[in-house]
Amino acid sequence: MKAVIIYLDSRSITRRILPMLTQKKIYDLVVVGAGASGFTAAYQAAKNGLSVVVLEKGRHTGGSGNWVEGIFAINSNMQQAKNVQLTKEDVLNEELEYSHYEADTNSWNQYIDRSAEMIDWLGDLGVKYVDVRGLGSGNVTWHLMQGNGNQAIHQALEPKALEAGAEIVTSVSVQALKQDSDGKITGVVIQSETDHHQEEIATAAVILATGGYLNNSELIDNDTNYNVNQLIPVNSGKNTGDGLQLAWEVGAQKYRMGMAMLFGGYIKDPTKPAYLYRTSDMNGAVTQQSLLWVNEKGKRFVNEEVVDNFSHAGNALFTQNKIYSILDQGTINHLMNSGLYKEMGTYYTEQKTLEGLQSEIDDALKQNLPFIYKASSIKDLAQQISLPELETTVLRYNKLCRSGQDTDYHKQAKFLVSLEHGPFYAFELGIGAFCTMGGLKIDLDNRVLDKSGADIKGLYAAGNDAAGILVGDTYGPNMPGTEGGYAFYSGRHAANAATDYIK
Repeated sequence: MKAVIIYLDSRSITRRILPMLTQKKIYDLVVVGAGASGFTAAYQAAKNGLSVVVLEKGRHTGGSGNWVEGIFAINSNMQQAKNVQLTKEDVLNEELEYSHYEADTNSWNQYIDRSAEMIDWLGDLGVKYVDVRGLGSGNVTWHLMQGNGNQAIHQALEPKALEAGAEIVTSVSVQALKQDSDGKITGVVIQSETDHHQEEIATAAVILATGGYLNNSELIDNDTNYNVNQLIPVNSGKNTGDGLQLAWEVGAQKYRMGMAMLFGGYIKDPTKPAYLYRTSDMNGAVTQQSLLWVNEKGKRFVNEEVVDNFSHAGNALFTQNKIYSILDQGTINHLMNSGLYKEMGTYYTEQKTLEGLQSEIDDALKQNLPFIYKASSIKDLAQQISLPELETTVLRYNKLCRSGQDTDYHKQAKFLVSLEHGPFYAFELGIGAFCTMGGLKIDLDNRVLDKSGADIKGLYAAGNDAAGILVGDTYGPNMPGTEGGYAFYSGRHAANAATDYIK
């Protein structure tokens, strides 16, 4: 099929014939977003016999789902093999208390009940697992996938969706949802991201799976308490709230905005893509080893063991205007040659030492990157960065380290590492975040609800766009894999609900 695009100006009429953006003009289901939840929805809906098109505004598929390391479940075969003693009641009660009962009880009940089945279901599609474990101080609910979400999406779900008959279209965005006089979804307006021409396709249902709004600085600024200048998104860069805006424009309820999955400190380097530091030895050393953190005055402000719950660490860091991690050469040598002070907390790794730490530091200094400082003394370091209290702080900290007792913030003695062997280094940190959770209120069938609580017929949401039902104001690494698991689970669940609605 061809589209005839007519361009008008004062001098002429130009006709330009373009290929249609999609293979057909009518589909049973449109899935917006080609990430973990979108591909899960597409596969399940196509397997159910629906005609399905997945629309992805970017040139590549997978989105932030490519970096999901593990997914939540309880009572899985993997946990039983490890004799993990964790009941549904344990999880439900802990999550409700952790969220101060802002999480939805029935949604958690449903998610927990089906979580172990999702592990097996994905396994049957070809997803491979390497372990089930905790994360920091969290419970053993994190089912780690071989090759992360990248493998799950591109070697299992995407090819299975294509095999089942789903169509996948990239570089095409959805600009608007169409409704009939009764408010039912009837179609979408789509746009080529190449030449920006628009078309309409008809559909009975839409699943929004656009990954939240972490990359929309205006929404972060207006709808959260986060300082957008400190927040560092570590994701695909495409999660700009597109699905939320589409739904709000047709009357959807704005719900549970304001929560990002923070993961503590993160090297603040505006000159490079943030993801480059995600698994770097330097980032691991300065953000995950419970070493000395100071604020913009050079004063200590928290027990650095807070990194055991990386979202709590993010909250703590946001209480300060600037944050620096302070290391000496002795600490660097220890991490390189002797071992870690603690296991890495925000990503899965089996590293025992940080062998590349010195070379990464030297390279950053050679490039004169804006986050790193080096001096022969703490006094000189303090003067470089204008940290007036740093000398006093380090003198006090070293005294606590020598005594083996942190009477100021009560950090365990094994993490009291003194700063006495120059040269000395300071690393400016921002606060890393992987995604937002929330924006739309849904029911137990993942139907999007309007401001009165009624469902918008034919409109569904999955993944980050819908996950506000699971959380309060802080993500819960106490049950690691919650959001990753929900992306896959909600995509499948929304597809089944949409199938029932359409058929």
